[in-house]
Amino acid sequence: MAVEEQIREQIKHLPHRPGIYKFYDDKGIIYVGKAIDIRKRVSSYFNRSTQHNKKTRKLISQILRIEFTIVDNEADAFLLENNLIKQHQPKYNILLKDGKTYPYLVITNERFPRIFSTRNKINDGSRYFGPYPTGTSMYVLLELIRSLYPLRTCSYNLSQANIDAGKFKVCLEYHIGNCKGPCENLYSEEEYNQHIQQIRNILSGNLTIAKTYFKERMSEAAADYQYELAHQFKQKLDRLEDFQAKSTVVSHTLTNIDVFTITSNEKCAFVNYLKVMNGSIIATQSLELQKKLEETDQEILASIIMQLRQEFESMSREIIVNIPDLVLPLDTVSITVPQIGDKKKLLNLSMKNALYLRKEKESMQDKSKDSNEVRIMETMKKDLRLTELPKHIECFDNSNFQGDNPVASMVCFKNARPSKKDYRHFHIKTVVGPDDFASMYEVVTRRYRRLLDEGTPLPQLIIVDGGKGQLGMGVKALKDLGIYSQVAIVGIAKRLEEIFYPGDTLPLYIDKKSESLRLIQRIRNEAHRFAITFHRSLRDAGTLQTELTQIKGLGPATAEKLLTKFKSVKKIAELSQQELEAEVGKSKTKLLLAHFGKV
Repeated sequence: MAVEEQIREQIKHLPHRPGIYKFYDDKGIIYVGKAIDIRKRVSSYFNRSTQHNKKTRKLISQILRIEFTIVDNEADAFLLENNLIKQHQPKYNILLKDGKTYPYLVITNERFPRIFSTRNKINDGSRYFGPYPTGTSMYVLLELIRSLYPLRTCSYNLSQANIDAGKFKVCLEYHIGNCKGPCENLYSEEEYNQHIQQIRNILSGNLTIAKTYFKERMSEAAADYQYELAHQFKQKLDRLEDFQAKSTVVSHTLTNIDVFTITSNEKCAFVNYLKVMNGSIIATQSLELQKKLEETDQEILASIIMQLRQEFESMSREIIVNIPDLVLPLDTVSITVPQIGDKKKLLNLSMKNALYLRKEKESMQDKSKDSNEVRIMETMKKDLRLTELPKHIECFDNSNFQGDNPVASMVCFKNARPSKKDYRHFHIKTVVGPDDFASMYEVVTRRYRRLLDEGTPLPQLIIVDGGKGQLGMGVKALKDLGIYSQVAIVGIAKRLEEIFYPGDTLPLYIDKKSESLRLIQRIRNEAHRFAITFHRSLRDAGTLQTELTQIKGLGPATAEKLLTKFKSVKKIAELSQQELEAEVGKSKTKLLLAHFGKV
């Protein structure tokens, strides 16, 4: 049974239930998807395959096996999909492009919990806060907590039995006031856990409980005339308020909100997330995601919202986004696209961050392109033995059929990129008949006489499409204009990709893998395309008539194809039946053989 038949047989047994599906090739999982109805979703890949884009068709062609997992609802499908994508990193799923891991603050699951930074989340019952976009922002928060609360930093097993047995002694942290010595039973577990609960609130963005605690302790100390202790509580309260003041306050009228914005280009999507609690932004994240199957912004954002809300442990019941018609399996959460007010300002702030990331990444790509182009031009300068970097290159090509409507083209490349505004067409005016040499002399002369008259800078390199004959006429034109010493000129022959220099009897053969040869070929092919396109437009206007177009049943496209390759009707008439069939098929070969009297 063929693979496609096996797949279709598998689809027949898929359930009409919500869940996830996994596509496998011979090496493993290549795609994970979610669905409200697994069978309908998977069937859509194969029933409407002609409507899919190129990337999706490629995915479908590689599927050898399908597996699925049923879940209770669409929300569970979202979460399971995210987990599987993180675990397996399938090549056709949306992935974080940089793949970096962000830091968390963890409160350990142990007696007298510790708090420290980590980049690895472990399922051991500890509470993780974050991730934080930078280590700096995380350490500022960690330093605040350590200045407010005397927590232990040791990794001892502080069980009551170990403490009672006197296994531990207080360390330097105790003597300098950073720890109260729970290892020697000097710090009650109840008070310690009370401080841990306040830390959890601070890390969740709720500073009110901690501020109230320090205010009450300050008042109690002052009432007991313990002014030094009251001053210590006052300093801690000031640190909290100073930290809150430095947080980005959006609006005191806003409570808990998640903000997501997205912008994208053909290859990547850029997402920003703002987590707002009690009117302040307490977390922010900007992500670049690589597209795999030309996903829409709605599809990408829906997936990343579920993932980020899970990572940041967000319970916000309002989500603000910048695109309409977003569907999420969150029944108790409202999704809005605000148009005015504080929420609109918040949305704009998030969008600025997403756009900044996009601009930064695209700028880096442009710089990378510029670097590649400089390298290619330097390679070409070395390969062609040029005295200048070929930043400006022009290439000429002729086109005619049996002498009819001779034309020429000139294409221009600047910094190794096409400069299409500088492309030029030429009608051959002074040459009668199919004379490529004389035509080359005419167009080179006309082109550079005009540049000289206009005072426009000359290129660093001229390429003529052809061998020694065409190159010689290009050289003669430059000499007659008096600029031969000012610009380099070479010719490229099609058959063996030989590079000819003026005055050299032997051609230069550049390594076939060389970037400079590939650029020369690209420029030559572009010149040929440009000339052929111009010539075709003239013929389409009724300017071309040949013997072949008079054959009943043989269209102009076939005539053009044969004349383009073999140049004349005479050469076409000399072809064997097998050669003609290889070009135009059996039925049209019979028409040609009958016309040439070979039947």
